Amino acid sequence: MNYIGEIAALATSLAFSFGSTFLTLGGRRVGSMVLNRTRLLLAILFLGVTHWATLGIPLPFQAEPRRWLWLGLSGIVGLVLGDIFLLQAFVWIGPRLSMLMMSLAPIFAAFLAWIFLGERMVWGQIVGVVFTVTGVAWVVLERNGNKKVANPHFARGILYGLGGAIGQAAGLVLAKNGLGGDFSPISANLIRMITAALVLWVITLIQHQVKATVLTLHRNRRGMLHILLGSFFGPFLGVSLSMLAIQHAEMGVASTLMALPPVFLLPISYVVFKERYGWGAILGTFVATAGVAVLFLV
Repeated sequence: MNYIGEIAALATSLAFSFGSTFLTLGGRRVGSMVLNRTRLLLAILFLGVTHWATLGIPLPFQAEPRRWLWLGLSGIVGLVLGDIFLLQAFVWIGPRLSMLMMSLAPIFAAFLAWIFLGERMVWGQIVGVVFTVTGVAWVVLERNGNKKVANPHFARGILYGLGGAIGQAAGLVLAKNGLGGDFSPISANLIRMITAALVLWVITLIQHQVKATVLTLHRNRRGMLHILLGSFFGPFLGVSLSMLAIQHAEMGVASTLMALPPVFLLPISYVVFKERYGWGAILGTFVATAGVAVLFLV
């Protein structure tokens, strides 16, 4: 039996786990704003090469104005506003807790789709929501009650992680209006990246931060290397593998396997960031992941 879709979905989770780890290391050296500006440009480079290799053109010139509008708005909300919060959360609380907060994104997306698109949630999905929220709350409350680990930015990091999840959810709901038909997901992702980068770099230009950004990267070669690796594993490799997973596996199975970064980040954070956590945090992470699985599989 061919399991290429399931294998690709698992590889997606691993890619995003490594990507968030490298972006955290880079962000702690150069700051979250420089990280976001640089990451978007690198992501466009990687995705543009992939787009050219797979579709024969460097940019999605075939996209109608309506698609550019909705996907562009999705990029601004998800990749500019949402990722400003997420990348700062990486810096403050690390990738493990930040990605755990991001496991709430499907829940926020479901509620936004219910409000704005008229989509309904069945009882099984509501059970998944309860499991996910319970698991996340379990981890956060255990960590917050651990007096041995003092992090002055913990509460703000959790709030910023939630902000990242809400931004991603809103971006996905907006993107749904720009997808449909046989339009390439790679083209859609590239449009989102291009629009987000244009908006972010125009703001950078207005704020006279272009020179400061370049100098920061020049002075932090290791930070630049981490951002390069994070951009490769995340927006490029992770997104590409996710497209392969969706093509060759059932959506529910693929989405569940792609929701595993918080689990994979348990040993990574232990080794790389020397994080120490109890069994409650581990069990809470698995409960939250199980909730996401129920949300997608029912």
